[in-house]
Amino acid sequence: MRHVLGFDLGGTKFAFGIVREDGAVVASGRVDTLADQGPAQAVARATAAARELIAANGFDAASLLGVGIASPGPLDIARGCVDGSPNLPGWTGHPIAGEIGKAFGLPARIDNDANAAAVGEFRFGAGRGFPNMVYVTISTGIGGGVMVDGRLMRGANGNAAELGHLTLDIKGPPCPCGGQGCFEKYASGTAIAARARAALAAGRTSSLAALAGGADKVTSHHVLQARAQGDALAREIWDETLEYLGRGFAVIINTFNPDRIVVGGGVTAAGDVLFTPLRQKALGYAFPRLAAVCSIVPAGLGGDVGVVGAAACAFEAAR
Repeated sequence: MRHVLGFDLGGTKFAFGIVREDGAVVASGRVDTLADQGPAQAVARATAAARELIAANGFDAASLLGVGIASPGPLDIARGCVDGSPNLPGWTGHPIAGEIGKAFGLPARIDNDANAAAVGEFRFGAGRGFPNMVYVTISTGIGGGVMVDGRLMRGANGNAAELGHLTLDIKGPPCPCGGQGCFEKYASGTAIAARARAALAAGRTSSLAALAGGADKVTSHHVLQARAQGDALAREIWDETLEYLGRGFAVIINTFNPDRIVVGGGVTAAGDVLFTPLRQKALGYAFPRLAAVCSIVPAGLGGDVGVVGAAACAFEAAR
């Protein structure tokens, strides 16, 4: 089988792996991004470590088809660089794809991390067999990628489907994107934790602070844990989150008419506590004819989604 090299760039880690064309990760590694020290050092360390990985597993760069890079957006796809990403301040304009491609003598493509995950889930994960598929990640923020008739919808400049920035309330809290009331300001893991901490600061009674070791340390996982233990505030925050998620997913269904929505990210660790009411609410709020053909399922690639998604984009580019 053919192989590519996939890189998953994040604010804290820079993961990479050799990926087979059936989606299997043959070998993988990672380095710390140290994002505040700039892009040059991160790219240099990641490519050096990937080169060692290739040699240690009996490959040589010439035997690989190409390189895929999944990165937080927005991106300038044509230039192969980050273009104003809030997760990578100071990285704008640095030719990440060009430098990594040159290091291995291979064609390299950079894609938005959520778009790459969408392609990965479509080719190798829970989206297989569903030509009109939306991938949504619910984690620190909310991101998305959309497959239309089996092809990734990239948009006019490669930044389509910023689903976390759908506006749920025009008078809502400001978002770093410059908007107000964005989906991710209500339903991301960060938003869940922020609402819990605000409620505690306002004097609400809850076991959350004790559970987290301090009110300022509360995360979305503590909210879920407290909810399972019968905490009233945690249940209230979670129920409110589900309402936001249901409304947001209904907008996605009404906009893209998908036959499947694949959901990934840290908040999906909640399992049925998330998925059962999310399905009920989202499908109930969407147009019935569109809801009737849409299923909502957990992602299938787990922690490998970034590397495998990047690789899937490299295989797509090599067609």
